[in-house]
This record gives sequence, C-alpha cells and structure tokens, in this order.
Amino acid sequence: MAAAGAAFTDLEVVRGKRAALFFAAVAIVLGLPLWWKTTETYRASLPYSQISGLNALQLRLMVPVTVVFTRESVPLDDQEKLPFTVVHEREIPLKYKMKIKCRFQKAYRRALDHEEEALSLDSMQEAETMLAEPQEQAEGSLTVYVISEHSSLLPQDMMSYIGPKRTAVVRGIMHREAFNIIGRRIIQVAQAMSLTEDVLAAALADHLPEDKWSSDKRRPLKSSLGYEITFSLLNPDPKSHDVHWDIEGAVRRYVQPFLNALSAAGNFSVDSQILYYAVLGVNPRFDPASSSYYLATHSLPHVINPVESRLGSSAASLYPVLNFLLYVPELAHSPLYIQDKDGVPVATNAFHSPRWGGIMVYNVDPKAYNNSELPVRVEVDMVRVMEVFLAQLRLLFGIPQPQVPPKCLFSGPKSEGLMTWELDRLLWARSVENLATATTTLTSLAQLLGKISNIVIKDDVASEVYRAVAAVQKAAEELASGHLASAFVASQEAVMSSERAFFDPSLLHLLYFPDDQKFAIYIPLFLPMAVPILLSLVKIFLETRKSWKKPEKID
Repeated sequence: MAAAGAAFTDLEVVRGKRAALFFAAVAIVLGLPLWWKTTETYRASLPYSQISGLNALQLRLMVPVTVVFTRESVPLDDQEKLPFTVVHEREIPLKYKMKIKCRFQKAYRRALDHEEEALSLDSMQEAETMLAEPQEQAEGSLTVYVISEHSSLLPQDMMSYIGPKRTAVVRGIMHREAFNIIGRRIIQVAQAMSLTEDVLAAALADHLPEDKWSSDKRRPLKSSLGYEITFSLLNPDPKSHDVHWDIEGAVRRYVQPFLNALSAAGNFSVDSQILYYAVLGVNPRFDPASSSYYLATHSLPHVINPVESRLGSSAASLYPVLNFLLYVPELAHSPLYIQDKDGVPVATNAFHSPRWGGIMVYNVDPKAYNNSELPVRVEVDMVRVMEVFLAQLRLLFGIPQPQVPPKCLFSGPKSEGLMTWELDRLLWARSVENLATATTTLTSLAQLLGKISNIVIKDDVASEVYRAVAAVQKAAEELASGHLASAFVASQEAVMSSERAFFDPSLLHLLYFPDDQKFAIYIPLFLPMAVPILLSLVKIFLETRKSWKKPEKID
C-alpha cells in the first residue's frame, strides 16, 4: 500500500514538472513572440538617404533668353554666324548650404519679317503691341531685341529699354567684338529682369545666418497658398469726424487688378471694416513750431499692438493676414505727422511693418472745420491712399523697385501695377524659398524619427515624405530646364507634403509611453504569471541538479 502511494506521488511530481515546463515553453515560444509582435512600434520605411542628399542639392536656375538681331544691328559677318546659343552661368554668393547657380541661356537668331517691321517703327509702345500679338512668352523667359545703333526707336542717349512684358531692347554696334559687347549689355538687362542676389537673399532670409544685410531682407511675406488682406478705417473721434471712404470702388479699381496679376503666386481674399473709438497706443507729441503733433520713429513699434487687438482678423485665418490701416486722428491731436529718424515728416505720412501690413495717417483739411458743425464730414481721397497701400503691398510681397542698368529706359508698370517679369522674378524667389523650406522640414523630420525610435510612422506619413522628396527633385529639374511655372507648382507641392508629414497627429510624442510607464503597465500583467513559472523552473533545476550529484550504491 505504501509502495503504491509512493508511486502515485512520484507520478504527480513528474506530471507537475511536465506542466511547469509546458507552461514555460508556451510562454517563451508562443507568448513572448506574440506579445513582441503585437506591441512593437510600426515604422514604415522612409528615404533617409535621399533626404540627406537634399542638403547637398545644387540648384541651377536657368533663364531662357531669346536674342533677336535686326538687319543692321551687327556687322554682316556676324549675322552670317546666326543662329547659335551662348550660356552664361554664375554662382549666387549666399551663405546657404544649398548651392545656387544662375544660368542664362542666350539663343541668338535673326529677326522675322513681322519683328523687323515692328522694330522699324518710331514708337516703342506701338512696337511692343505689334511684337506681343503673335504669341505669349513662357513664364521665366525673356526676349531681347537688338536694334540698329542709329535706330530712332530709343532716345540717342539710351542704350537699352526694359518694358512691362518679358521683352527688352538693346542697341547694337558695328564692331568686330559686337557679340561680346552686346552680350554684356544683354546680361545686365536680363539680370535686372530676372534673378539678383538681393531677390534670393530676401527669399532665403529665414534660412540664412544673421548678418549686416539679411536682417533687412526679412520684410517680404513667407510663401503661402493664400493671403488675406484687410483694409481698416480707424475713426477714434466719431463725434468730430464723419468719415466716408469708397473702399469697394478703390479695391475694384486699384487693388483687384494688382491681385489678378499676382494670382499665380497664391489666392487672395480682401475685406474691409470700420473701427470706431480705436486709438493709437502712443500719445503723440506736440510741436510748437508747426502747431502740429507727431509720432517719432522709435514710438512706431508701440502703435501696432494696441490696435491689433481690435482687428480680430488673424485669429481665425489659415493664411497670412495683411492689415492696412487708415487712421484719421482725433480732433485734439490734429494734424498728426509721422517723422523719420532724422525728425523730418514722412512724405506719405505712413509706415509699414514687415510681414504685418501698413498704417497711414490721414489728416483732415483744417478748412473743413471753418463754419461747420461737428461732426465734420470727411471724404477720403482714395487715390492718394491706394497709392501708398499698393506701394506697401509690393514691398510686403518682396517686389522692390527695379535696379535698371545705366542708360536704360524703363517704362514702368501698366495699370495693374505689376510688370510681367516682376511676377516671374517673384515666382523664382518663391520656388527657391519653397525648396529650402521643404528641405529643412524633411531634414528635421528625419532627424526626429531617427532619435525617437518609438514614434509610429504610418504609411500615409511615409507616402507624404516620398511625395515631398519627389516634388523637391522635380522642382529642381524644372528650374534647371527653365520651366518656371511647373517648378513653382512642384515646389508648392513639396512644401505641402513635407508639412503634412511633419505635423501629422500620429507623430505627437504624447501618444507614446516612456519606459517607466511601460514597466508600470506590463509588470502587473506579467508578474503574477511569471513568478510561479520561474519558481517552478528553479525548483525543477535544483531537483535535477541534486539528482545528478546523488551517489550510486555499490553492492
């Protein structure tokens, strides 16, 4: 009976050992891999090598220039060499990791019959009208017409002409080095109409180190898909002034043509408002000599903040907002003038703030107060106001006054206030800015994901990254080919895709637990199960080891 009980006990011990080993095997072979697989962080593959290669990207900005020679513009021997192509390339000296080269590809050819006829006219406007009829030029391209040295199309003291479209005129010369001399003049004109160091420096101001000139280039707005423009009339003293302004008609006549010409750079929305009892945050100072009030230059930055709280336009906007304020000073502080740093009144009586907008002070004519009861009716001269606001709008969009070469006749913009080649120059700058922004965003994202290994990289985030990298490469190729319109579209796509990937909600670090929180979650789950299994394994190991060391009996 005792022997049967001992045998049963041994059987139970063996069965317990087998059960412990089975549980341990299931936990190790099946449980641990299953837990590891179901709790691992999913990370889709990203083109890290291509992203790192974007920092060494070299941009070649090609400007196609068609040079058209009339019959008597160069010697006959040189005319027989036409057509041929000359390439002029130079590097833009900017302190930026991305090397930028400007490439002018000059295609020389003879003038066609209708071009000869147009350039033989006596009026430049008639010639431009006749030359523009056959076809429109592509974005970013230029056409330079070389006329006779003695042509009356230009004044005799002028060597070149820059028009509102993508065309220019240069005087020829009867010289054995005619092509070299004319080529230098063409490069001067082409640079004035396309790419300059200042234009690119303004576009890359946020990416360049602070130095003596980049701080002055931070005035233009950053590139965006859209912009909102708000015109506000500030009447702090409605008891004294009954101000009327035809803002709808002014926007329709002056602002909308400018925005239509600028539509390739983004979408625009315009609104207006009138704010009563909105005063400036600075008390003007009285000048006894002129019996007027003035705002000094150092006090202008303090004017914006108190007024901005009343505007309420940028809080709910998805796009950058430009504010243009027309301020009619109260009767107690009239007339009010803005002084420059030398204490001289500013001619426009206005100032602008980079990437914010502009403010113009509109003084009421003192004669309006004679024999008039308050409030005085004030009719705002919208022509004078819009001249100031449009000039500020050009500066805020990075469209400075052109720097024409010596002895160059400049026509100026037409009614829309923007020349066609100025728009091209803006698109060049915006394309380079977009590529720099997309490259910086992708590089920062790759560094972030490389340092924090437990961030989930979803497939849609990875697809946006791949799309952004491909768009950057495409934009660079289009710029090198001289296709400005498609390059600008690709650069916008690169910025949008890179920012969508960078700001994807799944990348927020608050969605992932640090290691101490992981232990706090997993220990209560695995400890009750792991302790019995580990103790059983230790007991089995000790018993097995003890049985190996037990000496055998020798009869």
